[in-house]
Amino acid sequence: MSTFIGNNYSLNDIESRITFLISQQFNTGLENNLSSTCAQTLQQVIKQAIVSSEGGKRLRALLTISAFYAASKETNIQKIHEQSVFDIACALEVFQTAALIHDDIIDESYLRRGKPSAYCALSKACNNKHIGTGLGLMLGDLLATESFDIARNCAKNFTYSEELLAAFASMQRNVGIGQVLDLSIEMMQLDNPIQLAESSLNVFRWKTASYTTVAPLTLGFLAANMQPTEAYNLANSIGNSLGIAFQIADDLLDIVSDSNITGKPIGGDIREGKRAVLLADALQYGNDNEREILLKAYTSSTRSEDDVNKIIQIYHTSGAIEKSKKRIENLWNDSQQAIESSTLSDSGKTILHEISKRFIPEAWRNVQ
Repeated sequence: MSTFIGNNYSLNDIESRITFLISQQFNTGLENNLSSTCAQTLQQVIKQAIVSSEGGKRLRALLTISAFYAASKETNIQKIHEQSVFDIACALEVFQTAALIHDDIIDESYLRRGKPSAYCALSKACNNKHIGTGLGLMLGDLLATESFDIARNCAKNFTYSEELLAAFASMQRNVGIGQVLDLSIEMMQLDNPIQLAESSLNVFRWKTASYTTVAPLTLGFLAANMQPTEAYNLANSIGNSLGIAFQIADDLLDIVSDSNITGKPIGGDIREGKRAVLLADALQYGNDNEREILLKAYTSSTRSEDDVNKIIQIYHTSGAIEKSKKRIENLWNDSQQAIESSTLSDSGKTILHEISKRFIPEAWRNVQ
């Protein structure tokens, strides 16, 4: 079943357009005199770019398009503006694919959306892990570059073209900073849970909210001719809370959801030794025995399946899971209040309220 956005686009349309844009970008300007080995390798990378871009909830694209319609004051929106917003929304999804490809290399994750991660698939295709990982790294770089090029081609059709491109570039920079901060947390001592929680939430703001919610809202608002300062302020007031809540919920789903649904094994973050909000809360609120188990597990280079199961249990018994749910609820309420307090029309507010619901499971928006 297709889910329609505005009056014109469906999720299937987004999927098809992303595939078209990636193919178009990668095949532009390529020389025809490549050796057979080089040509074959390049085609494998292009194929993987499309495979890696398949699936997903398309939340960033949906939010961009929704923000545009929510803020637009035109009764008859020009077709070129609708198409350009649509392509900018797709550019965000292309950038997300780039970020996920890099994430999987850094985290040494073998699966993404139930399929081999890009670097794993490329390693298998060329029968060389080192080269495959390098190709995965370059694929992520290429997709990030192509996403900006797609946005550049569209931005010229809007009044605030420079601001649109600046927002897109700022998003990419912020995600990069967020990744640096994320890696730095892995070197933090675990004797200060409050500091660990604050650092993790800061990473969520830089690495997740920046491109999951803040940038889509900013781009949609600017495309709708919202004055830039107002667009930035409103996007941040809504997007930071919603984006951080989204990441906390995503971390929680890693513990409590079905791997057949997520496409990733339960407890994947624990296996990777990720030090985030759940761990911080478990360290702060757990008993001495639970803290000892957590410290031993997270200061080891690897964690066994028994470790994973024990840690999941501690997340439950220490109250860390309930604490995360409460954080989500509070952040959700903040984001919805920001929408309600805005100068958007009633219909515009309704559009943003409705699209926000896609980011947070209903049961976690209002924890009893």
